[in-house]
Order: sequence, then structure tokens, then C-alpha cells
Amino acid sequence: MKYLIAILSLFFLNSSFAQKDPLERVWFNHEKSSKIQIYKAVDGKFYGKIVWLAKPNNDKGEPRTDINNSDEKQQSQPLLGLIILKAFEKTAEQDYYIDGTIYDPNNGKKYCGKITLQGKTLKLRGNICGFAFLGRSSTWTLAE
Repeated sequence: MKYLIAILSLFFLNSSFAQKDPLERVWFNHEKSSKIQIYKAVDGKFYGKIVWLAKPNNDKGEPRTDINNSDEKQQSQPLLGLIILKAFEKTAEQDYYIDGTIYDPNNGKKYCGKITLQGKTLKLRGNICGFAFLGRSSTWTLAE
């Protein structure tokens, strides 16, 4: 009997450690043209990758690639699976994530950013790194 209690205790203890952060879900971008899965990596920071595209192929029927990237070597990289959110850190303030970068494959630009989780929506604010007043905001919605 005490072994059963020990095993159950271990199970409940481990399940509490395995709780996901509320940010770790799948989100529609503002235009609902893609879904982004946000996950916590082994470095403890949050990343987001494209896991679905409304239009996965180009006009030639080939998988869409990162054609707007300023680095020509990256332009052949598929959009599906592309990591567009990098290294966001959760703050002491609940549901607020900072110091990450947001990559926009529509224009090939990278922005410094912050994310605010508000229930089933994410408020993203990206700015030109070093110029907080130059940027734009976007709202993503829960896709799952």
C-alpha cells in the first residue's frame, strides 16, 4: 500500500512540474493566414514556429519559401516550420513576455518585441530594435 501511495505521489508531483505555460498553444496570426505554435525551449525561453498555412504552396504548386528574407541563403527555407518568434522571456508580471524577436516573413524584417497574453488573444508589439517608438502591433487569436 505504501508503494502505491509513493507512486501516486510521484505522479502528481511530476504532473505539477509538467504544467505548460498558458502561452504554449497554437495561435492564428492577425490575418488568419497561418498558425504559430508557441513552445518553451530547453533554454527556458519561448519560441514560435509556423505549423499551418492557409496557402502552403506558391503559384507553381511548390511549398512557399521565405522569399522576402534579406539573407539570400535563407530565401529557399520553407515557411512551414519557420521559427518567427525567438527567445521571449516571461516576466514576474503574469502573462507578459519580453526581450524576444519577431520575424515577419511577409516583409523579411525582424523586430524586437513583447507579448501580452489576454485570455484567448495575444497582443504582440514589435519595434525596430533600439527605437521603441518605431514599430507596429498585432493581435493573434487562439487556434486550438
